[in-house]
Amino acid sequence: MASSASRPAVGLTTYLQQAQTGVWDVRAAFLPAVYVEGVTSAGGIAMLLPPQPVDDDVVDRVLDGLDGLVITGGRDVDPARYGQAPHSSTDEPALDRDAWEFALVRGALARDLPVLGICRGAQVLNVALGGTLHQHLPEVVGHYQHQLGNAVFSTSKIQTVPGTRLAALIGTTTDAQCYHHQAIAELGRGLMASAWDPDGVIEAVEKHGDAFGVAVQWHPEERLDDLRLFAGVVEAAAEYASKKHSTLERNNP
Repeated sequence: MASSASRPAVGLTTYLQQAQTGVWDVRAAFLPAVYVEGVTSAGGIAMLLPPQPVDDDVVDRVLDGLDGLVITGGRDVDPARYGQAPHSSTDEPALDRDAWEFALVRGALARDLPVLGICRGAQVLNVALGGTLHQHLPEVVGHYQHQLGNAVFSTSKIQTVPGTRLAALIGTTTDAQCYHHQAIAELGRGLMASAWDPDGVIEAVEKHGDAFGVAVQWHPEERLDDLRLFAGVVEAAAEYASKKHSTLERNNP
């Protein structure tokens, strides 16, 4: 866990959709608290990043204030982004969120900002780098165990790939909380599969190279008794912040 003197700022993307609270029924930016708790419990400072009109200047201003980035779960990615027509089971696209998160991911990768993708976040990372998705996993594996429905998570035994960053973080296997009806098909540029499930489904990817870029198809925020993935991105963010501050001090003696 990062020390109190070096707590890094980690951005988390949010939903933007209709939401109800009390007497209100409004379009809102929100995120389940377990994501925030994952980052703060691991020693980071959580910064929420709601979808908004985006251009390169906006992305740069946002990323300048961050030391790490978490792309969170949510609706399916627009299939047009990977050259496919929508399957009948695919969600209506959240075009504003897609545009925001794809811009953030590309900007983060360009500056080697640590990135953790969670569920949808893994798919965003893969598609942003030119990969594709299976739009309806039951048609590939023949069952619905990856997404039982009604907000019920299933547990899947995940096997990591030896020698990967993910294996160093969580070991050879883990019991993952899954809730996804889509999955990575063709890998994006510069990515490798770093975990699989018993059905042969890619359950995690990571970037080649030294920069922290890990994305998992499962939901680590649903198991806050195991903070290893959040600790991984927070530690990488703390290192990034330290290097950034050192560079600023050299350039501004």
